[in-house]
Amino acid sequence: MSPVSNAIANRLQQLPHPVQLILPDGTPIGTDAPAVRLQLHDIKTLANLASGEVGVLGQDYVEGRVDIEGRMRDVMAVAAALLPGSPVEAARSGWLTELIRRLVSVWRHSVDRDARQIEFHYDLSDAFYALWLDPRRVYSCAYYREPQMTLAQAQEAKLDHICRKLRLQPGERFLDVGAGWGGLLLWAAEHYGVQATGITLSHNQHAYVNGLIESRGLSGRVRMLLLDYRNLDEGEPFDKIASVGMFEHVGRAQLEAYFSKLRNLLRPEGMLLNHGITSAGVYNAELGNGMGEFIERYIFPGGELTHVSRVVEAMSHSGFEAVDAESLRPHYARTLWAWSDALESRLEEARAVLVAEKGKAGERALRAYRLYLAGCAMGFEHGWISLYQVLCQTQAEQRIDPAAPPPVSAYPWTRGYMYAQSPAEPGTGDAK
Repeated sequence: MSPVSNAIANRLQQLPHPVQLILPDGTPIGTDAPAVRLQLHDIKTLANLASGEVGVLGQDYVEGRVDIEGRMRDVMAVAAALLPGSPVEAARSGWLTELIRRLVSVWRHSVDRDARQIEFHYDLSDAFYALWLDPRRVYSCAYYREPQMTLAQAQEAKLDHICRKLRLQPGERFLDVGAGWGGLLLWAAEHYGVQATGITLSHNQHAYVNGLIESRGLSGRVRMLLLDYRNLDEGEPFDKIASVGMFEHVGRAQLEAYFSKLRNLLRPEGMLLNHGITSAGVYNAELGNGMGEFIERYIFPGGELTHVSRVVEAMSHSGFEAVDAESLRPHYARTLWAWSDALESRLEEARAVLVAEKGKAGERALRAYRLYLAGCAMGFEHGWISLYQVLCQTQAEQRIDPAAPPPVSAYPWTRGYMYAQSPAEPGTGDAK
């Protein structure tokens, strides 16, 4: 065995699971009984492996320059061990890089660009997402209120958790920004009796949710619009707003404008719940070691992360008072593993759906999603990225006597109402 092969073999022995590497000429290196096997088709991939640029190695996998065999949980454990250090620290930048990123953030988030970027991600076949999401197709972090909950139960718990935090009441005007496949929109209407409006930039989601609205007889109380948030009419203010998995697409340079728009859409003392992914590093817009570039290229073009402290700062500048913040980071790790496991269990069905829709690009999309779901699960487990629900209300326009009890519509003095165990009865907004 050559000195290079010896060095590679020694490195493989340090990994947490048995790994075999097969070079382009067919030479095997490592164990004969691997948990993870890497079949290289391009010798250049070896450099990415050696340097710990796992995001670039992921691009090699998507483009067919390397094949990966093994359980995704084992693959991700190996990927984490290959990293030369924290990907949070690797992505830290100086003031000049931060200035350039801000200018790029302003440029990349126009109404037209955002619409194209959302279509890139969400307008894959609905049948593909249906293979690994829960029956309501809730594509955001679940809330495992009880440890034994299934994914479907935890997603319903999340929907109810949001509605409880917002204290939705029958007849209130409720807006869901970036409503996805309508899970929260319909839950709020059917369980809390609100007049619900959802918006999306995805044609697939728009058509799907409007079909659900009609089939459930909710046409008089629920509407789903194909509309950019910047074009929402401010003439009829809402009582409550939820923004779930949306602000990551807005851009760091646009956050104050985004929250200012939502502020203008709310009545005085109205409430907003912002649920979204945040960076672990205060100065990070993405993860390092090629991981951020992978997500930008294959999954979420235009997506940008910011630290929760900057989220609250942008909210405050926009006229909001933050009244509660809750980290759901462990919940998202479990959610992502549930999605990853579900996709892995139905790989051939997923491949058939995507290849039928997109040809060879469908195979690349499947490879990208396999790494994306498992890689993000790993990132949340390690604390490299996080997720917060931040509840806020519009700042009062006049001083309120602090000794007086709060009005029904204002934020309560204690949090007990958020964590009641019983689900709300349909149309009441109250716990059983």
